[in-house]
Amino acid sequence: MSVGLLIVTHNRIGQELLHTANTILGTCPLYTRHLDVPQDSSLEAMVRRGMRMVRELDAGDGVLILTDAFGATPSNVAVQLGDRVGTAVVSGVNLPMLLRVLNYPELSLTALRDKAYTGGRDGVLLVEPTPKDRTGDDERH
Repeated sequence: MSVGLLIVTHNRIGQELLHTANTILGTCPLYTRHLDVPQDSSLEAMVRRGMRMVRELDAGDGVLILTDAFGATPSNVAVQLGDRVGTAVVSGVNLPMLLRVLNYPELSLTALRDKAYTGGRDGVLLVEPTPKDRTGDDERH
């Protein structure tokens, strides 16, 4: 058995993240679902739909729930789903976080939650511009 993965995001962000990760990795080692939360959706209806998904995903090792912007409706749905025993929630989902999770499918729920957090955190970098050639030669002629 392994941990299930549910991505709860605005619109189709989760669907696109999963598609991109699967394209990069060539496979999806975890049983995954995404819950797309439209702007005008009912919180209660999304929680009910999410609960069905959590039950489908939980094969006995729990479900990791990744969500996007903390405090927004998808995050509020994820927090309510995370109140269920056997779930863990990480907010701020990004592609580095998702790739990290999918590269460690054998981990426990708690360890996978920690990998998600560090993958997301470590995947955000400040990229400084490359210094220009100081000799005066500019590639723009």
